[in-house]
Amino acid sequence: MFLPPGPWAVEWLPAILPKVLSLLNGRPERIFTRFITARRPGEGQGRWRQYYQRWAQMTVECAGTASLELLPEPRDFVPPARVFDKPVYSPLLTGELHRSLQPTGGRCNRTHRQRRRGRYVCVGEAARSDDFGYRTILVEDAICSTSDEAYENILELFTTRYSHHVEVVSTEEVLDFWR
Repeated sequence: MFLPPGPWAVEWLPAILPKVLSLLNGRPERIFTRFITARRPGEGQGRWRQYYQRWAQMTVECAGTASLELLPEPRDFVPPARVFDKPVYSPLLTGELHRSLQPTGGRCNRTHRQRRRGRYVCVGEAARSDDFGYRTILVEDAICSTSDEAYENILELFTTRYSHHVEVVSTEEVLDFWR
């Protein structure tokens, strides 16, 4: 869905994939959240209906179910990694992900490893994670955005305004912590 070339292509995605894979190799039991588009143009609740009218070519009916699959390299980690589908930006909205993390006693460290996120999505997910009491870690060299400017804005926002809510670290720092 987000690999070039395509309407939602993120040019930096292939470049960050090795960092994402090194994190997965460090802890293969991780969680993936998978964005599931509407089945048909115009489906969805509220503003999502308009969104899928605008992006009709990205619906399942037009793009096919293959567009919803994880990239082949991360898909090799399932299982033990688990996949949670999300029809909206936040994986916590449906409650399924939150409930699955509860057996850990609420002490789950949730590592945000977004592959492609805009500033709006990133801020919303971080705020929701914080509302649920999760430690949120943004791995700065394992994420990308739709533009270099958007990526820089996200990092600036989380290292200044939201630094008490989100930790920004490198892939190497995460791997060192896990060792």
